[in-house]
Amino acid sequence: MKINLAEELLLLAYDDAGSLKISGQSLDYGLAGALLMELTLAGRVDVADKRVAVIDSRPTGDPVIDGALARIGTERRKPQDWVTRLSKGLRDQYLHRMVDAGVLRRDQHKVLWIFPRTHYPAATGAQAAPETETRQRLLAAVNGGGPVDPRTAALCSLVRAVRLEAVAFPGLPKRQVRERLRAISDASWPADAVRKAIEAVEAAVIAGAIAASAAAVTAS
Repeated sequence: MKINLAEELLLLAYDDAGSLKISGQSLDYGLAGALLMELTLAGRVDVADKRVAVIDSRPTGDPVIDGALARIGTERRKPQDWVTRLSKGLRDQYLHRMVDAGVLRRDQHKVLWIFPRTHYPAATGAQAAPETETRQRLLAAVNGGGPVDPRTAALCSLVRAVRLEAVAFPGLPKRQVRERLRAISDASWPADAVRKAIEAVEAAVIAGAIAASAAAVTAS
């Protein structure tokens, strides 16, 4: 099963028991950033004058990504604005899609018989095959020394932006992983315009994730 960047990030963010390993809002911003990265890699949008602009309105064939493309076509906004706007409800859309595809299953129960809680473990009880493939690709990129393909580089940028290193690369030194992810992000884009657009999206996701973390600390 071929999955997109948002779905890969989603699978990485949930552990084998189906629990989310980072803050929900950080993941939501990461998923929105993944949409923008998909559109950038597909040549549908670009960042010019610090605004996201549609340069090719043809559908990609993915209804969620094409919905984002249609929205972006209505007005020009900064990447951070679109990360915030596109993030609303996005996680649920992708979780439903992963459940419908038989990759994840939805387990609903109550804590203390009162508070509802939902987990999303792999449908088969073992790590989902798409997640295994994603982890293998990421590990090869981090352990390698040269450039990687643009899609893997985009995923590396997202992992770094939402601070998912410890989950995506268990057992590897976090500082070493972050340095390699930064190097991949800086060196792997085939065109300067694409690199700059991805950097703008990554910065927007990081800003949103930091704001979400600060809000969580303040509320606790």
